Amino acid sequence: MTDSLEVYFDGACPLCVREIEFYRRQRGADRIIWTDISTFKGSKVATNLTKEMALRRFHVKDKTGQLVSGAKAFSKLWQELPRFRLFGRFAGVTPITEILEAAYRAFLLFRPTLQGILPRNERCDQNRGCKA
Repeated sequence: MTDSLEVYFDGACPLCVREIEFYRRQRGADRIIWTDISTFKGSKVATNLTKEMALRRFHVKDKTGQLVSGAKAFSKLWQELPRFRLFGRFAGVTPITEILEAAYRAFLLFRPTLQGILPRNERCDQNRGCKA
């Protein structure tokens, strides 16, 4: 158990970095641990989290040490940021979380296409994550 939420993000993915930088500018972001998994040399990022898994989906480790991904991870992050706290709580309600998870999975399918509008050396690969 820690006092901080830990966010795992792909620092080699320009789309991901833009989003994370938005969150890092929010009030309360200084209490969050921001971990760029693209810099990890080994295959293990955290307990029950490999680098490959972390490149494919958004993950956070909450204050209790529980690892969550996708919509649940966003809900946990939003709850830590005062500006998004109410939305984070709403997003954490089971039927809403399931809807947001479906939307997130759809986004993951289109992420490489969205990256296609960026220069070639900044695009994502659906299976291996993003490399700059």
